[in-house]
Amino acid sequence: MSIDVQQPRPLGLVGSRVQIAGTAGGAFEAAFSYRIHEGHDEVVGGFTAGDGEGGHGQFRLEVDVSGASFALDRLFVEVFWRSPKDGAELDKVIVPVVYGPRIVPDYRVYGEYVVKPADTLWSIATQFYGSGNLYTRLVRANPHVVTDPNVVTPGDVLRVPRD
Repeated sequence: MSIDVQQPRPLGLVGSRVQIAGTAGGAFEAAFSYRIHEGHDEVVGGFTAGDGEGGHGQFRLEVDVSGASFALDRLFVEVFWRSPKDGAELDKVIVPVVYGPRIVPDYRVYGEYVVKPADTLWSIATQFYGSGNLYTRLVRANPHVVTDPNVVTPGDVLRVPRD
């Protein structure tokens, strides 16, 4: 029994419709569950993959999370199957993602920006948002790149969330 979540990617930037895709199989009756949460609110559901007899198959679904009251910009996408014996969540895969609508109101897409010499997050935020004070948007959208908001390295590729 296995679950391989290929989308979203760890720390991927997602919007109000989260795509979940991969391969899975071996679960009882080929039934799998998902949960998208941040510890406060959650969106749950289910899907089938494989043949229920050990065969594996692809899955792809789009989950609308716009009605959730997420308080944080870091979400967790979980995929698992339930034990028919005791309901335990088995073979759980957890993928942390960044929730764009908590960073930029009406988030829809992001652009990519390659950091140049002498750039700062303040100057990049001023260029894209009209205010250096909004540099925290860049920090929150790029936890995989920005570990210190006072340091960006030329050549780094930053995600710039837009509406």
